[in-house]
Amino acid sequence: MYTSYDNSSLVKIVTLLKSHKSEYLSGQDISEPLMLSRAAVWKHVKKLQSLGYKIDSRPKLGYRLTKTTELLLPWEVRDGLETKLFGKRIYYFNTINSTQNFAIELASRLQENGTVVIAEKQTQGRGRLNRNWISPSGGIWMSVILHPEFEISASSFFPIISSLALGIAIEKVLKIKPQIKWPNDLTIDDKKVAGILVDASVESGRIDYLILGVGINFRIDVKKIEKTIKNTGNYYGVATVASKYNKTNPVQLVQAFLLELERLYNLFLDGKSEYIIKQWTKRSSTIGKTVSITSSYDPIHGKAIKIDKDGALVISRKGKSQRVLVGDVS
Repeated sequence: MYTSYDNSSLVKIVTLLKSHKSEYLSGQDISEPLMLSRAAVWKHVKKLQSLGYKIDSRPKLGYRLTKTTELLLPWEVRDGLETKLFGKRIYYFNTINSTQNFAIELASRLQENGTVVIAEKQTQGRGRLNRNWISPSGGIWMSVILHPEFEISASSFFPIISSLALGIAIEKVLKIKPQIKWPNDLTIDDKKVAGILVDASVESGRIDYLILGVGINFRIDVKKIEKTIKNTGNYYGVATVASKYNKTNPVQLVQAFLLELERLYNLFLDGKSEYIIKQWTKRSSTIGKTVSITSSYDPIHGKAIKIDKDGALVISRKGKSQRVLVGDVS
């Protein structure tokens, strides 16, 4: 595990190499200001190379950073991140059972408000309704902890904020326009590219904490995942937001998402939920369609006409309106 508050020699060497990106730094140039031996510098450089950094090493010249890593390391996500709350603390894992589970362990601590837990791979990823979420390398799997400033009734609106933030971030960074499928999926060509999960803890009539889970098929092997899940009941296709030919660094998408999430969250706190609903609706693949909704109750069929102020889907059926808070839409 790495964290954003590590001030290790590893991070110091990365920072130093980045500040001299166009030139070589000798072992002495690095070792003296950081008070390290040259052997320790060499060891740390090897570690950085194993983390995906391209570092050219030449006798008599030293070391030069030629390309940064694509791993979602905390110091990379923090570098240039413009948020005030989300991402101020970051925990990173190469592999974890579930970022959501680890976030739950942290969530009761007030200093973790805005904390992000992120992993390259999950072995027990969890989706909505406790479904398995396949989380291989190449995806972005993260959880965000929030001690919210809104009433319990507003917590069901948070997936709307989150899915809109992710949709806007994907548009800005990857120049593609995903659609939002109520209640929590993002799609491209009607195939899922991302999903949103919200866990909340309520005590004494107030929200103690809320944890947002986000799974993004960033640059995954679509065929491999399809073989695993194509026979599940809620399967409707898998897509990836970045092809193997797209050179976008996933760090850019994480930073853009956290910035949009914070912006929309602040708008919500300022009473601008109507604006958020309007922007969400513009990107929705659900509103205006005749839909079938399955849940633990009897299926509901009708026309999806809008979402209301708490994120419920409003269905028109037989001349009457019906609100739906939970279910799978087709």
